[in-house]
This record gives sequence, structure tokens and C-alpha cells, in this order.
Amino acid sequence: MLRNLLWATSKHDVYLMQNYSLMHWSSLLRRGKEVLNVAKPVVPTLKQTGSLSHSLSRVQISTMAAKDNLIAAGGFQGELICKFVNRPGVAFCTRVTSDENAITNAVDIYHSPSGSLRVMMANNDCRVRVFDVGNFACLNDFTFDWSVNNASASPDGKLLAILGDSSECLIADAQSGKVTSSLEGHLDYSFASAWHPNGVVLATGNQDTTCRLWDIRNMSESFGVIKGNMGAIRALRFTSDGRFLAMAEPADFVHVIDTESGYEHCQEIDMFGEIAGISFSPDSEALFVGVADRTYGSLLEFNRRRHLHYLDSIFF
Repeated sequence: MLRNLLWATSKHDVYLMQNYSLMHWSSLLRRGKEVLNVAKPVVPTLKQTGSLSHSLSRVQISTMAAKDNLIAAGGFQGELICKFVNRPGVAFCTRVTSDENAITNAVDIYHSPSGSLRVMMANNDCRVRVFDVGNFACLNDFTFDWSVNNASASPDGKLLAILGDSSECLIADAQSGKVTSSLEGHLDYSFASAWHPNGVVLATGNQDTTCRLWDIRNMSESFGVIKGNMGAIRALRFTSDGRFLAMAEPADFVHVIDTESGYEHCQEIDMFGEIAGISFSPDSEALFVGVADRTYGSLLEFNRRRHLHYLDSIFF
């Protein structure tokens, strides 16, 4: 299962899925509260003419993202749920396909070159769909040759990284969906991608237990390979200042790489249990790791210690 079920919107605000509940955790108050229960019918509050929005029932969440006052979550049956952080209820929800194998593998929230907020979903039905958050209209629907496990937009919103059940990773134009480059080097299927804030470096995570680093100015080959310990690289996150890259395996290991060392220096976080997601806080000061193990399920917080240039852990 693809696990991106945790997102930090500030150093003190973390959103994570627990069973059928979307929870908000305040690391300041050390207290959590339920924001949304998707075991119950999910009814959209925005009623717009011609909108794709319709009620859903008992959604099993497969992935999520939270950014710019918006939470977007995908489901195992091709569902998409969008909720504004500062408003009650669900703004938009839909099931985009009736395909039986249509799990929403990834969602991304980003700004288009014009500044409009977008939600992008990558699905097992070989398609990437882009929605405008202003009216939740589907702007684009791109089809590829294989199941799409991950799609992410570059910081300027002009390019998309498309990864899935293929050893190649694609770079596509965000407006047209036209493939402009194919990144070759991985040996198996890919599951994760992350763009450096400078928009030049792209990191991709693969079943071959490696993360490859690409310079979009020269994509003929990767300029770096970071190896995991045991499993596929399932999640990748850069800090907002670009100083660190976090890399998560399916269970037990999260690696924090110092980008200023040429991606050579790494701190390994060794824990126990399946990893439900990783997220840096927007100010780059904290790293949150979700552990989905039935017995040892927890949320871990790691705070940055600038004077020693490594991350110090705080468990709660």
C-alpha cells in the first residue's frame, strides 16, 4: 500500500489519518481531535451547477496532502475529498472512475503559473487528473501507458513528474500533458517524487530501494543515487529551504540527507513499524513521521538543531 497519510501545515499542526478518521494533532497542546470521519457519508457543501461533486460513503483513504488551507485525500475506489482547513464540512468530493482497480495513489496540491490553486490526483487507471480549487472543475485528464503511482508538480507549476508501474519516470508539460523527457536509470516500479524548492532538482523513489536525483537541465542520467536499507522508497520530502531531503522506506527506516553535502551525509532514523507518512513543517524546523503499526502506532516529532546541523528526536 502506498502510504502518504500525514502532513504538517505548521510546526504545531499535523493532519493524519487514523482508520476512518482524519485527525488534527497539536504538538503545542499535545492534543488531537477528529476533523473528519469518512466512515460516515461524506456530503459536499459546495453545490455548483455542473459540478462533479457528489456524496460518498465509507471511504477508505489511501493518500492525502495538506497545503494552503486545503486538505485533499484520495480513496481506494478512485475517490477525491477536498476540505478547507478553516471551514466546516467537505467542500468537494467525487469518485472519478468506476474502474474496480482505481485506487488514488497520490494527491498533490500546487499553484499553476498564474497562481491558481490546483489539486492533482494519480490513479491506478493510468490517469492523472487536475482540478481547479476555485470551482473544483476538472481541468485536465491525462492518460499514460501504465498505472500512475505518483505525480508531483514543479515549484513553478509548469512541469509534472509522472511515475508508476514502469522503470522510466516521465516529465510532462503541466498544461498539455505532453511528455517532454523520460528519465531512465531505475530498475523497477517507482512510488515517490519530490522537487527541490529551487525547481532544478527532482528526487524519485523506486522499488529498487534507491532514490535517484535528477537535474532537469540535463536529464540524460541521474547525478546521484541514494540507497535505502531494505525496502522500496515510498515517500520523499524536501524541507522548504532545500537543506534536507527525507526518504522513507515502507517500514522501520527514514533517512534524512543533507543536500549541502552533495547528498553524501545522512542521518538514519531507525524505528519499528510501518511508516504511514513523513512531512517537514513549512518552516523546516520539524520532521513528523507517522507509524501505522497496530501495536506501536504513533506520531514521532524530530526537531532541527541548527548549531549541530542534525535532527534531534522528541518522542511522545
